[in-house]
Amino acid sequence: MFRTPNPQKGQRYLSLRAPQRMSTDETTRVRLDKWLWAARFFKTRALAANAIESGRVEVNGERAKRAKQLQVGDSLRVRLGPYHHLISVLGLSERRGPAAAARTLYEENAEGRKAREALQVQVKAAQSTSGYDGGRPSKKDRREIEKLRRKGMG
Repeated sequence: MFRTPNPQKGQRYLSLRAPQRMSTDETTRVRLDKWLWAARFFKTRALAANAIESGRVEVNGERAKRAKQLQVGDSLRVRLGPYHHLISVLGLSERRGPAAAARTLYEENAEGRKAREALQVQVKAAQSTSGYDGGRPSKKDRREIEKLRRKGMG
C-alpha cells in the first residue's frame, strides 16, 4: 500500500491500491475452525482448532484439519465431552453472531439428537446415585473414623 509521506494534522493516509474483492470460491467456503466458532460449538477459535487437531471433529466421515474448507451440505460429527453431535451444514459464516443466528447455520440429525438425549439421561442418573452427598461428616462420624484409624494402626 502506498502512503503519502508526512500527512498534516487532521489528514489521513491516502491509499492508491484498489479494494480487493472476494472470489466466488471464498464466499461459498469457510474454514472449519471459523465455522465451528461462529456456530457456537466452541467459545474460541483456539478451542475449536484444538478439538479438530485432537480428532474430535469429522467432516463427511473423515478426520479433518482446521483449514479444511467447509461447504453447505457437508456433514459433521462433533464430540463435546461424552456427547456426539451429528449435524449437517445449512449456512456459512465467518462471524460469530447471536445464538439464534448460529442455530440457522446447521441442523442436527434426528438420530444423533435421540442418542445424545438418551446419554444425557444416563449421565444424570449416574451422577445422582454416585458418591456421598451428605456433606461434612458429623461429630459422631468423625469419632467412628478415628476409632477405625486407631484400630488399623495399633
